[in-house]
Amino acid sequence: MAGHSKWANIKHRKGAQDAKRAKLFTKLIKEVAVATKEGGPDPAANPRLRMAIKNARKASVPKDRIDGAISKGSGADGTSYDEVSFEGYANHGIAVFVEALTDNNNRTVANVRSYFNKYGASMGKSGSVDYLFSRKGVFVFPAEGHDEDELTLELLDGGLEDIEMNDGNYIAYCAFEDYGALNAKLEEMNIDAESSLDRIPSTSIALDVEQAKSVLKLIDVIEDDDDVQQVFHNLDMTDELAEALAEG
Repeated sequence: MAGHSKWANIKHRKGAQDAKRAKLFTKLIKEVAVATKEGGPDPAANPRLRMAIKNARKASVPKDRIDGAISKGSGADGTSYDEVSFEGYANHGIAVFVEALTDNNNRTVANVRSYFNKYGASMGKSGSVDYLFSRKGVFVFPAEGHDEDELTLELLDGGLEDIEMNDGNYIAYCAFEDYGALNAKLEEMNIDAESSLDRIPSTSIALDVEQAKSVLKLIDVIEDDDDVQQVFHNLDMTDELAEALAEG
């Protein structure tokens, strides 16, 4: 795949979330509950739930908490989470799309708006930046033992759109609606992949390191909110920026 790696932005976001382990538990549990509400409590028939359970287990979330989240999603205890999203622009024209799960929409709206205001960003109306992103299924698995040409031919049957190599892993992309099919194809091939539903920017904007850091401060604060599940942006995570962040 030519050009900027789509995985660079996704990897930074996942790394930031994984570093906040306690809050990550909360986000994973909520995702299990909402996936259950959306597609039912049977993982075999609900790809999103299957993904949520798998991600929770990999993060060592206790089984009883996963089971409790499935119960919540089924409405057994009366708790209900709603999926909400927020869109806007950070400094320097960087588009930001926020996905949240909440049991109190007023609280979540107020919190996210306060973060935008504090860091000089501006919230927009629904659709104001959504068109800059494409919803994709993303699967990551070790490249060792797989021939790229043969692998690509096999995965095309499951809806594969694109595949790239990064740090010894293959990263496979598919359309949002093909997530279940590609997940099933990988399972059929006995490939254990980490997966997620992401928003990939159509174009990325490169900033100098100091400008980029000011944008990432906003991203980090939003991600730290318990109601926020994922934050997407079109800041180009350049090698120079990655090195600067690694140095602290």
